[in-house]
Amino acid sequence: MTTSAIFEKLALHAPHLSGRYAIPALPAFIYGTAWKKEATADLVYQALCNGFTAIDTAAQPKHYREDLVAAGISRAIKDGKIKRSEVYIQTKFTSVGGQDPENMPYDPNSPLPEQVNASVMSSLKNFNFADVVKGDDTAEPYIDTLVLHSPMATISETLEVWQTLEQYVPNEIRNLGISNCNLFTLMDIYERARIKPSVVQNRFYRNAKFDIGVRQFCREQQIVYQSFWTLSANPTLVWSTEAGALANQLGISPHSALYCLVLGLGNVTVLNGTKSALHMQEDWRAVQVVKDFAQAHPEEWDKKMTGFRALIGQPKP
Repeated sequence: MTTSAIFEKLALHAPHLSGRYAIPALPAFIYGTAWKKEATADLVYQALCNGFTAIDTAAQPKHYREDLVAAGISRAIKDGKIKRSEVYIQTKFTSVGGQDPENMPYDPNSPLPEQVNASVMSSLKNFNFADVVKGDDTAEPYIDTLVLHSPMATISETLEVWQTLEQYVPNEIRNLGISNCNLFTLMDIYERARIKPSVVQNRFYRNAKFDIGVRQFCREQQIVYQSFWTLSANPTLVWSTEAGALANQLGISPHSALYCLVLGLGNVTVLNGTKSALHMQEDWRAVQVVKDFAQAHPEEWDKKMTGFRALIGQPKP
């Protein structure tokens, strides 16, 4: 991978059944909306006004307000900040075990495929922007990527959910993904699925050995790896010599420097859930600053990445 390409947008799988839709691409950061509660709509709008074009949420009222995510996007479209076709929207199906028993988007006593269908329908209802889209923008509701929030209790149930979701591709859902998934389950899904996963969203932290094996498989199969918990789970990386040196040399924060080092691993996007407009701007500025540095000084950048890979225990590419 050339240094000039490390922070470019990453193309997702083209749906197997579709020649009708442009393949969406993921930027360096996806705005994470977990635990934003009543502030969700305003924060999503703020994110879309400050460089973000990709939003992550879930049909899981326990931790997300998918309806308010949609409200924030709708406001941005209405105000002319962005078009629907320019926004990457990613939501999730969450199983009964991850839901609030008093507030979930489906009947927990219904068969599993019906739970999936009801969850998808509730998401499509939220992400219907027909009343605000203009001109040649897409009016029909769709989801760019639907992620299975975590594997089910058995591989049989996991595949049952996946096969139910496949029926929506490529029309209502353009791509499928999996979260909180280990390498063996990912390989099993990839082998058996008709529609292959386009994204894997996992915690990037030491206890999982920074997902070295999962990320390698994702590179080999052209699956985009989405890193979350990148800052909060890794204070030792934030304040490491490697992040600090990059931050001091380029005039960016250690937090932004760690984001850029993770992006530099290749085939990675990062969930970024900051509530601060200033931090949004600083993080996007840091990506451009580091990209420019990597292009101007490829050998020096390669040395920095070699040091970071050694820090997380990743073998040389």
